[in-house]
Amino acid sequence: MHSQMRIFRKINSPQESSFMNRRPVVTIDGPAGAGKSTISKLLASRLSFFYLDTGALYRAFAYRLKCEGWDGTEQRIADICRKMKVSLKNEAGRYRVLVDGEDVSEKIRTEEIGLLASKISAIPLLRKHLLPVQREMAAVGGVVAEGRDMGTVVFPQAEIKFFLDASVGERANRRYLELVEKGQPVILQDIEDDLVRRDRQDRERPIAPLAVPPDAVVIDSSDKSVSQVVEIMTAVIEKFYPLAKHFSG
Repeated sequence: MHSQMRIFRKINSPQESSFMNRRPVVTIDGPAGAGKSTISKLLASRLSFFYLDTGALYRAFAYRLKCEGWDGTEQRIADICRKMKVSLKNEAGRYRVLVDGEDVSEKIRTEEIGLLASKISAIPLLRKHLLPVQREMAAVGGVVAEGRDMGTVVFPQAEIKFFLDASVGERANRRYLELVEKGQPVILQDIEDDLVRRDRQDRERPIAPLAVPPDAVVIDSSDKSVSQVVEIMTAVIEKFYPLAKHFSG
């Protein structure tokens, strides 16, 4: 993916755009390890928007499946969908993921859970169960939603869309440093291999594969800092929505 940005939004004027009547929905898609979570949180904080980590929903289900044991059948998925309660909360600047009242915010961030989440995210039954949950959270706007198919499937009418990319090597190195900082024993090559596997799994799945929305702003963050990416995104939002400068107020 080239580092240049491409803007395809078809907006004739602020007055003609529907999102002038409410705070917009901003989507950020991209492969694993591109920095979506960190950047989405910072962008949402800057705009005083709700941060919607849709990947956390799938990770939460993956965590429950791992804990209870999964036989690989959709019936087991259906059973968990009926009884499991998952909620996302922003509290005092901390993002929390609760599964049946248990805070699993850290437990769902392992590579093992990430791979399982990527696998089950292609299961139609689970996607059908979570789709209305995600859309309800963004019904009134004022949301930054990040994931793999936010701009293509979940919120195809989102007012502002981004696709955040980075080279596999850079993504693996970022993840390696993150895990080392947490004291986890990891091998850089193993992380890179996992990312390649997840990329293939996400892009080749038959339902809602990872893809660049045709009307998205594409940003390659390989040679950019987190703050630089946030500034680029903020500038794009302010260009199409001048009132964005006053959101945080």
